[in-house]
Formats: sequence, C-alpha cells, structure tokens
Amino acid sequence: MKRKKRREPPASRCYNRPSSVPVSTSNPSSAATFMEWSEILADPSLSDLPYKIETNEYGQIVMSPASRGHSRRQSRIERLLNDAMPSGEAFVECPIATRLGTKVADVVWVSDAVLEDQEDADPMTRAPEICVEVLSASNSQNEIDEKRALYFEQGAIEVWTCDGQGDMRFFAPGGEIEQSALTPGFPSHVPLRRPRE
Repeated sequence: MKRKKRREPPASRCYNRPSSVPVSTSNPSSAATFMEWSEILADPSLSDLPYKIETNEYGQIVMSPASRGHSRRQSRIERLLNDAMPSGEAFVECPIATRLGTKVADVVWVSDAVLEDQEDADPMTRAPEICVEVLSASNSQNEIDEKRALYFEQGAIEVWTCDGQGDMRFFAPGGEIEQSALTPGFPSHVPLRRPRE
C-alpha cells in the first residue's frame, strides 16, 4: 500500500480565539469575534509557540513561522540602529495597534518622547518612528504594502524592509526613498555576519 505524502502546513495560519481565553466584552458589538491583545499575552498556551503572533481585523490570531536567519537579521538591524542613533531605543518584535488588528514590526526605533508617551501601551497605539519588516519567503507583496500603510497611519516616519539577501529598502509616507532621512548612514545591505574589524 502506497502511503500518502504528508502535506506541509501553509506558511501563515489564522486561528480564532483559543477556548482557554475569555471573549472580550469591552466592546459588546464585537464581543463574539474580537480578542484583546492583553488576552493573547496572558494566555499560557500561546507563550512558547515558535511563531510570530499578530491579529487581523477580526481579532483572529495570525501565526507566521520564524527562522534563525530571520532572527539574526533582526538582531543585526537592531544593533546597527542602536549604534547609529544617539538617543531613543531600537528593539525587536514591537506590537502596534492598527485598524486591521495588532501588527508586530520585526525591528523598530522609538524616540525618547514616544517611549515616554507610550510607556504603558501594549500594544503601542502610536507607531515607532522607524518600523522595519524583515521579509520571509511567506510574505506577499500585498501583505508588506498593507503593513507599511498601517504603520504610516499610526504615525511611523519611515518604514524599511530587508529582503532575504540583506538588501534594505527605505520608505517615507510619499514612497520609496534612496536612504533613511532619520539615519542617513544606515547601510543599504545588512549581512548576517558582522564585518571583521
């Protein structure tokens, strides 16, 4: 008997609210479909998953797989941003509330003023000044275009992308720019390995 070949799961999956988490009643009109970000953070069944977790406009959880190369690229960009900026803070995996759910930017840089304003916000209700998406094979161009627009709607000044080869692209609200205006010296290519000194 010939065995059927096992199908691999899709790159991103969308799930409804886990049964272990109570439905939010903060907005009665959406109580049946909307899951609060704080509920996701508090759910122990979601804490150790090897996926990036976001939500869509229906409050459903969207999970995307992470890879070691993706994580390393995030780390390199974070380090370069922290070295380039005299103040503020760069960090990875920043949740941002948008009109289409909570999106998680791979890397961000936030000024001291925005950090202070958003000190207790989780997710942030105002996007950091710089939001970076490290692209994976599972990302569609439409998904990245939509995220870029959402980050700008929430106050981002620049949105960057880094492809699988480490090539950077920089965007302002008006479209693509040749280099970052906030960090003009940021490299146009980010290798996985730090250059030897």
